[in-house]
Amino acid sequence: MDFLKRANELKDETVENRRFFHTNAEYGLDMPKACEYVSKKLSEYGIEPVPCGKGISAILGKGEPVLLLRADMDALPMSEESGETFSSCTNAAHACGHDCHAAMLLTAAKMLKECEGELNGTIKLMFQPAEETFEGSKNMIENGILKNPDVDMALAFHVAPGKLLPGSYMYNSGKVMMSSVDMFRIEIKGKGGHGAYPNLTVDPLRIAVEIYSGFQSLIAREANPERTNVLTIGKLCGGSAANIIPDTAVMEGTLRTDDKAERELLTRRIKEIAENTAKTYGGTAEVISLSDVPPLICDESLTEKVAGYLKELNLNGIPSMKANASEDFAVIAEKVPSAFVYISAGFEDERGNFSAHNPKVRFNEDALSIGSAGLAHCAVRLLQK
Repeated sequence: MDFLKRANELKDETVENRRFFHTNAEYGLDMPKACEYVSKKLSEYGIEPVPCGKGISAILGKGEPVLLLRADMDALPMSEESGETFSSCTNAAHACGHDCHAAMLLTAAKMLKECEGELNGTIKLMFQPAEETFEGSKNMIENGILKNPDVDMALAFHVAPGKLLPGSYMYNSGKVMMSSVDMFRIEIKGKGGHGAYPNLTVDPLRIAVEIYSGFQSLIAREANPERTNVLTIGKLCGGSAANIIPDTAVMEGTLRTDDKAERELLTRRIKEIAENTAKTYGGTAEVISLSDVPPLICDESLTEKVAGYLKELNLNGIPSMKANASEDFAVIAEKVPSAFVYISAGFEDERGNFSAHNPKVRFNEDALSIGSAGLAHCAVRLLQK
């Protein structure tokens, strides 16, 4: 089958699917609307959907080898300001493009079903929630996504906004492609009281500020400058009124690295700095791990094959891609040989001015057919004996 031609014939349907996910954006592990929609579409295509943890799975073909095609479908807990006519009507927004991923895999599944009799092996579909909270892959792995039948290899695509028009793909074979991530919460306890008498209190907000300052010194003076290390506090809250010193404060953040030794050092020091700083000022601090994901390292041989197959679609390959963002597909890549590819989905005009996770980000829907065709074409080629 000429998958690119067929994907273009199905473009309107793919766009319709993408816009459903976009308008009805859901966040986290529980995604009832997305799961129901995926199940409905797969059933329409003659494919039996199977719940797998909090996500949806399905199988095409038979025999070995077994290839997993994965798409995440969760959004971010933020407001959308893209100006799209199909903007989110929920309290979440698809500012990372996962709506595109789910729509591309649905169309790829439809095309692969149309030529199922020609498949030389098994394709397992994985529609995953909670990538943004780094819980989704683990949840589906715990519920058997890599078993029955056992998965031999895995492939996932991610759309890339910005200025690069559709028609290019970015990959990295064998080296760190994306950083690890450790997401944490720090619960700080002090002693509240009247704002007029701070000497009678233990101010948890002051402790939080001191911990924050200590983290900046940690990266500046203890982290190896030859490695990529980024420590971000994205949430710091406490208190309810201007004249009340609260009992507690909360900090939440992420640590991202591209090196195992640095990750071990910095996670240990985050705990030490938080606890010792709180103790210095008379309070306590507890560091709680929310999630952890290793660096994404793709299988060299598999990734080079995928890059070659995408080139057969007359796409432009850009090797050695590296991003400091993180991706929970890395959990799968630790267990089976995997390839992860970025598909360009940008605009040359002002629509390309915003990056992923920005409320104004927009994705070029011309990339949807390319992504659908790429998934299906690579799947067929990878299963060939």
